[in-house]
Amino acid sequence: MARQVFLFPGQGSQSVGMGKSFYDRFEDARRLFDRADDVLGFSLSKICFEGPEETLRLTQNTQPALLLVSTAAFRLWGRTPYAAAGHSLGEYSAHVAAGTIRFEDALTLVHKRGTYMQDAVPVGVGAMAALLGADYEAVRAACGRAEGGQVQIANWNSPEQIVISGHKAAVEDVVRNVRSVKSVMLPVSAPFHSGLMKDAEDRLAADLDAVEFHDPAFPVITNVDARMIRTGAEARDALKRQVSRPVLWTKSMELLAGEEIDAFIEFGPGKVLCGLIKRIGKGWAPPFTVRSIEDAEALDK
Repeated sequence: MARQVFLFPGQGSQSVGMGKSFYDRFEDARRLFDRADDVLGFSLSKICFEGPEETLRLTQNTQPALLLVSTAAFRLWGRTPYAAAGHSLGEYSAHVAAGTIRFEDALTLVHKRGTYMQDAVPVGVGAMAALLGADYEAVRAACGRAEGGQVQIANWNSPEQIVISGHKAAVEDVVRNVRSVKSVMLPVSAPFHSGLMKDAEDRLAADLDAVEFHDPAFPVITNVDARMIRTGAEARDALKRQVSRPVLWTKSMELLAGEEIDAFIEFGPGKVLCGLIKRIGKGWAPPFTVRSIEDAEALDK
């Protein structure tokens, strides 16, 4: 029996126009987009389809928009995976797919999550940077001795890509002092997955406690611990701790080495996670295929 792993993207994969082809061609998708607009009380679908980009990029809009489009793509595919994983925000999409939380509850949660994360740190105080080709231990050590505030590893995306997050001056200090092939300051409005997000994490915990969680229909790999979970209680706990802690994406994907996975399928806009698993799983046996379902044309193929 074929083993597929479903992947759900996080913030940064959004683009104006996303989900429009699903909405135009499929009644089920139209109902889902209309339902999202009703739940949130504003036209999220219009922001997805028309932007402008500045509005879509606002964290409190980006997060529910990505969850909406990813959920639409998954439901149109209509199959059950061996396991699922989502990058940061995408972990909520994975749990919607698994039936751990209702779509409506997840939509409200990630809208609040985005608002809380933006409110936690004034714009300009925090920053994030991607370090390409840097040694993990060297980056961790540099974060520990950085000047200018707090900084930590926020995302371990692949063996070649590490993202750091924290106070702007401290992030810049690490960038200056770590040897890497390339470093890029990221165009983000807050220092996500750092200790500076602790206030947002605490506020979100109360909202997570108010939502009903079920045991997932298939295992979901957590960002914060890089392990497969099978109960609703574990899912709630992992999502509570996720906001201020790093996304262990490399370790999460390495759990699947030796599991004889036939295909990884990314649901939602962009192909970021497709690219990461190609690098992480290079040399795995047997070889696997990688697909992205980001629009109706990709679904047809």
